[in-house]
Amino acid sequence: MAKCTNAPPAIPSDSGVAGIGVLLSFIITAIIALVISASLVFQEARGRASAQKPSILRRKLLNAYSDQQILTGIGIQSVGLGRIDSIAPYHFFIIWILSLLSMAVHNASLLALVHDFRRDWVLRWLRQFLIFVNLVLSSLYGIYILAAVKNNINDSTFPITCAWEETDGTAQAPTGNRIFSIFGTIAVIAGNVVVFVLATWYLHSRAQRFYKTIQIGGLLLMTSISIGAIVRISLLADAFGGNHPVDLSDGGERQWSFGQLLSVGMLLLPIVSIIEILRGEIKCAPPVADSGDDKSRLLGDNELQSNAHEFQPNPFFGSQTNLFRK
Repeated sequence: MAKCTNAPPAIPSDSGVAGIGVLLSFIITAIIALVISASLVFQEARGRASAQKPSILRRKLLNAYSDQQILTGIGIQSVGLGRIDSIAPYHFFIIWILSLLSMAVHNASLLALVHDFRRDWVLRWLRQFLIFVNLVLSSLYGIYILAAVKNNINDSTFPITCAWEETDGTAQAPTGNRIFSIFGTIAVIAGNVVVFVLATWYLHSRAQRFYKTIQIGGLLLMTSISIGAIVRISLLADAFGGNHPVDLSDGGERQWSFGQLLSVGMLLLPIVSIIEILRGEIKCAPPVADSGDDKSRLLGDNELQSNAHEFQPNPFFGSQTNLFRK
């Protein structure tokens, strides 16, 4: 049961949520995934011929980092919700920003790898499930943040669950513009829903019109969201010496413990798969070109051309031409 009276003067650090290794893991993964997504999208847009192996390696690496980002984003949000009776709004807000970062990175990867998902219904619906779970969790976080802002405890040391309860007025007064924070939070929640709808349509659309325009425009939007999230975290988190609104009782978020080193070390795992591909121990499907391009530019003369853009429907409903009807 959360205590919503006599706000403490400081809160303990939480390296599992806002530690320097955790934050760097999210940020570095985002940068790597966005750079690879941009290289693939703009390569297709320019219609440049490329060797088969480098494209396969980049796609494999992007797929691994994208999965890692969305899964860690869902995981850290689950941890935060499990601790709503003790976690402060400061740490809760950092988790929300990290969830927005993971959403943007996963959507950017989806723009670059959509053809790979179109030809495998299991991978496609797995991505659909992940972005739906991330949307639900992120929206729930947004609702909590909105309630905290409305009740003036968003910069306090009270637990986040006190946003739904009466407090005794001992909470620290918020430092930002309350009206701006309310409308900004609502806009982010609504924007997440819109992006989810567009991502769902893009993932399941049989006939994709304006494909390259959507790819480039979506990539620029997701990159902008990612940059905004990274800047916001850098300016706020105590791990980077940010200007956080509450006092922390210790400097644990700036210390390199085993957990922080492990978070950064996890970034090396996708490299193992790349080494195995280079040594021929793992076979990967070749990349698929845009339907408007010359398929031989990406697939090569020895690959099967006839069904390169085949949309594989799931076995329960839908077809190659309709989402719902067989």
